[in-house]
Amino acid sequence: MGDRPPPGPRTSPPGGDLAEQQRRGAALGVGLVAVFMTLLDVSIVNVAIPSMERALDVAPSDVQWVLSGYALTFGLMLVPAGRFGDGHGRRTVFVVGVVLFSLTSVAAGLAPTATWLVAARLLQGAAAGLVTPQVTGLVQELFPRSERGRPFGLLGATVSISTAIGPLLGGLLIHIGGSEHGWRWVFFVNVPIGMFAAVLGWRLFPRHAQGVPDRRRFDPVGLLLLGAGVLLVLLPLVQQHWQGPTRWLTLPAGLLTLAAFAGWERWYARRREPLFDPRLLGIRSYRLGVLIALLYFGGFTSIFFVLTVYLQNGLGHSALAAGLASTPFAAGFAIASVVGGRVVNRGGRSLVALGLATVAISLVVVVLVVNRVPTGATVSWWTATPLLVAGLGSGLVVTPNQALTLAQVPVPQAGSGAGMLETGQRIGSAAGIATVGSVIFSAQGATGDWLVAFHHAMLLISGIAALALCLALTDIVLDRR
Repeated sequence: MGDRPPPGPRTSPPGGDLAEQQRRGAALGVGLVAVFMTLLDVSIVNVAIPSMERALDVAPSDVQWVLSGYALTFGLMLVPAGRFGDGHGRRTVFVVGVVLFSLTSVAAGLAPTATWLVAARLLQGAAAGLVTPQVTGLVQELFPRSERGRPFGLLGATVSISTAIGPLLGGLLIHIGGSEHGWRWVFFVNVPIGMFAAVLGWRLFPRHAQGVPDRRRFDPVGLLLLGAGVLLVLLPLVQQHWQGPTRWLTLPAGLLTLAAFAGWERWYARRREPLFDPRLLGIRSYRLGVLIALLYFGGFTSIFFVLTVYLQNGLGHSALAAGLASTPFAAGFAIASVVGGRVVNRGGRSLVALGLATVAISLVVVVLVVNRVPTGATVSWWTATPLLVAGLGSGLVVTPNQALTLAQVPVPQAGSGAGMLETGQRIGSAAGIATVGSVIFSAQGATGDWLVAFHHAMLLISGIAALALCLALTDIVLDRR
């Protein structure tokens, strides 16, 4: 994910010979497989959590680090990795990232302790952050501007579908591998896919960076401040075994660190290329769009976590049954993502607002339905319709919001804008899982009732969607003035 389209000549002219078009298509296909693999691991692990808890005696705080730690290191690596690929060639960075992702997947699958598993997930997230921006940059490098619509559309669909089907695929793997060790195959499945992508990526990706190498620095101080700030904010939410009011002292420290990050970026921008360009926040649609993405991904990725934890820990369902329960949401998400991408130019931010309202209302309906399921009835049958509607609403949010957020960003800042947006999505996922996880485990610990915990967590996610809706409505109102 570079900070600008790479300079230099195009790899091939528009409408080039058939062999060159096939090579570009094959390279894109390999890149999409790798992106699918890395983003699948955002949600596929959800259904494996109860099995991990039994096998490794995993504490609630470790569960949250397994989930949110991956998203956090993923997000922090995106911009530096994109810049490195811009300057030194995407092929090498892509292959190194995929190989590291495969190796850390093996390490996670072999984990003998919870600490080992958390460490492997943190490294796995960093490896994923190396891979994804190279694919975005590959589209800019291989395809002329007039031909980028289709590959970017395929990339967006891959992002949406991989996250949505993770719980179902994870449930299938655990069903096949067994309840005791099946969770390990959630990680091992990445290895053959990763080796396939690494070998073909080395053969098909361009060997060298085009044009003049990009020697911009990575802004290590900015990266350190951002990572430390987010980590300090997450600590009191995740480390629930910390007792007393001092547990929350890291929260103001984190906010102060994030404020220092903002000040540093403004100062650094006067001299060199910052991690994130502060000028972009002066564009209202971009500023609000990033905030919408930050909030929505905090709720969206937590839906699968809450649903699977309740069904498995609360009701004793299998991992496969829990994965199947999320299928209606995944189906609605996939369908609406395609439609949303096509009609966003006509619907604008109103389309995003409609999607957010649909999600917020549908999740409240899910809570009401679960509360009224007759004794002995299958919960997943009762929740199928509202989850399908919630998925349809979600599909009208993610892709359209991304398009609208980047629409007014100047071309020279397009890469930086996309990098900040995607980093916000990943950090939102990390913060959301930590917050929602804190609520569901605290409520269950206080009441001993998983149904009450499920209610609290789902209503919180609905509230997060409603808050994002307020931002979307703000943008709509300001546009009409």
